Amino acid sequence: MTWQDEVAELERRLGLIHEMGGADSVAFHHGRGKLTVRERIAGLQDPGTFREIGALAGTPEWNPDGSLAALTPANYVIGTAKLGGRRAVLCGGDFTIRGGAADGSIGSKYEMAERHARDHRLPLVRLLDATGGSVKTFEKLGHTYLPDVESPDLSTELLGMVPVVSAVLGSVAGLPAVQACLCHFNVMVKGTTQVFVAGPAVVKEGTGIDITKEDLGDERVQIPNGVIDNLAEDEHDAFEQIRRFLSYLPANVWQLPPRAEPLDPADRRDESLLSAIPRNKRRVYDPYAILRSVLDHDSFFEIAPLSGRAHITGLARVHGYPVGVMINNPRYYGGAMGPVEADKAMRLVQLCDTFHLPLVWLCDEPGFHVGPDNEVRGLLRGGARAVTVFASSRMPYLSVIMRQCYGVAGGLHVRHSGMYQRYAWPSAHTGSMHIEGGTMVAYKREIEQAADPKAKREEIEARLAAIASPFRNAHALDIENLIDPRDTRPLLVEFVEAAQDVLATQLGPTPGPSYRP
Repeated sequence: MTWQDEVAELERRLGLIHEMGGADSVAFHHGRGKLTVRERIAGLQDPGTFREIGALAGTPEWNPDGSLAALTPANYVIGTAKLGGRRAVLCGGDFTIRGGAADGSIGSKYEMAERHARDHRLPLVRLLDATGGSVKTFEKLGHTYLPDVESPDLSTELLGMVPVVSAVLGSVAGLPAVQACLCHFNVMVKGTTQVFVAGPAVVKEGTGIDITKEDLGDERVQIPNGVIDNLAEDEHDAFEQIRRFLSYLPANVWQLPPRAEPLDPADRRDESLLSAIPRNKRRVYDPYAILRSVLDHDSFFEIAPLSGRAHITGLARVHGYPVGVMINNPRYYGGAMGPVEADKAMRLVQLCDTFHLPLVWLCDEPGFHVGPDNEVRGLLRGGARAVTVFASSRMPYLSVIMRQCYGVAGGLHVRHSGMYQRYAWPSAHTGSMHIEGGTMVAYKREIEQAADPKAKREEIEARLAAIASPFRNAHALDIENLIDPRDTRPLLVEFVEAAQDVLATQLGPTPGPSYRP
């Protein structure tokens, strides 16, 4: 006497579940250049490691004799899989069944995925391809309901506990669009994805505006404004970016980030650093070349490369240890901090603080990006928030002043508590404001009353420039460590190695407010 018949029935029903919305629906989905949710999971996981949870959830239809006539799967798939050898929770909407709408779900599988990530202390990866709720739900229920964000406390709690990643893989609206941002990193796919609060039909009904879903929320809209961090060429590129992002982070805040085998000499001193910063202050340079010279070879993973482009942010390794990295990009607005740059910087600080990564800022900060456009965009409030985020952080923090460091934005390079270290190159010049911009303010009357105002201004600027030497700052102990640029990598290695002992004392959730997306 065995249970073979029941096992055979189990396999039959799992086969029905794996048919998803049916061959026609799957073909339609493929015809739009997209993978199904199960193909996405297969492409993301280490082969053969996915363990589905709630696999049989669905809506059955019964024959008169009580046998199963048909089974429509729930349009949400959850489970665990290994990514790079480490287990994570994966969840994704099945667009082949009612477009992934909420009224196609069974129970609360999404909340189940979040609870599993919390209770097992595992990273959560959302594969988003859904449009949220549908008015058909009202007819099904027989009444409407008050809006309520599904498990908001749990979603927020997770941000302070485990890495959370969202991938926009289709047209995403409503609650799934919010979930796209309730994370530490997100990515969308070029040419096939959009994300918006509400789709074109709702926009037209509410505003009278005719607009396509592409013009409303594709990568041209949501990447430059910083709503979505990274753009992938295709879905497989998105999966690779997710795997790489998670490789720098611990599974949860109770663990240290994983160290990779160091393959790059700790004492490497690149000669190119000696001439990396041009003597002409108006000349730009390649910040990525500097990153290659001081970080482990080929270890930099950039986050949000197409928004707030005056600041480059990302994750990297120094002697195998994960670190957060920020460097100014003089090719965009001279590297000045605007509202989006401030937001990028804050998110990186919060990420490092939450998951116990040292932060390295290679600073060439001319200050806030002034002007009417950024004033209208709320630069002051963004700058004030950045000050509070940097000041309240506690992760080990090292800054290297390469060239400019001015104003309140430049002041973010320093923190007066916790493990902090500062170095400066001989090319550094600093102050509360630029000599060129401040001279006309401070010496306006003297210049205007001079016989030759232009010559008088140049005379004053030359006098001030003579005392702007970093050597004078070092003599006054305003710069405590003036270094040969070629020593930058060895000093980074020394700092990051020493930081591990401090980080070990900071394990667990970060005190104060949780991570804010």
